[in-house]
Amino acid sequence: MFVVDTNILIYAANRDAPENARCGRLIESWRAQQKAWYVTWGIAYEFLRVTTHPRVLQRPFTLGQSWQFLEALFASSNLQVLAETDRHRQVVAEILAEVPDISGNLVFDAHTAILMRENGVKTIYTHDLDFRRFPFLDVLDPISEEGATRPAKQSRSRRD
Repeated sequence: MFVVDTNILIYAANRDAPENARCGRLIESWRAQQKAWYVTWGIAYEFLRVTTHPRVLQRPFTLGQSWQFLEALFASSNLQVLAETDRHRQVVAEILAEVPDISGNLVFDAHTAILMRENGVKTIYTHDLDFRRFPFLDVLDPISEEGATRPAKQSRSRRD
């Protein structure tokens, strides 16, 4: 079980990205496997925001194109969306105590990390180094050769 972060989805969707082929193959392999994999609604909305933004992508997608990409993912029988449970407030409090320097843009990543802990998912595929600040996550970076299999607890690097 693992979560796929927004940036991996963007690379897979954006044919202009140098990471497109690698991330596209990963997505296809995850869609073909039996094992469950996850996103959050926050990740889906962030994907829509970034892929349609004219200052982020040289050739931004239309909202329809972005949603069509997500719909194709959601059609995968093994893709599920993590959601808050009755324990959400408790898990938020635990993580805020464990990682007290959460602020600004890290709040969004914290929400993903909270949902992961809450639902028993420990691994995230991402190129975002901020996830390494959550010591209970195993962060797999399929883009960086050095970070491809290094768990979060071994590095606390900040985003470049």
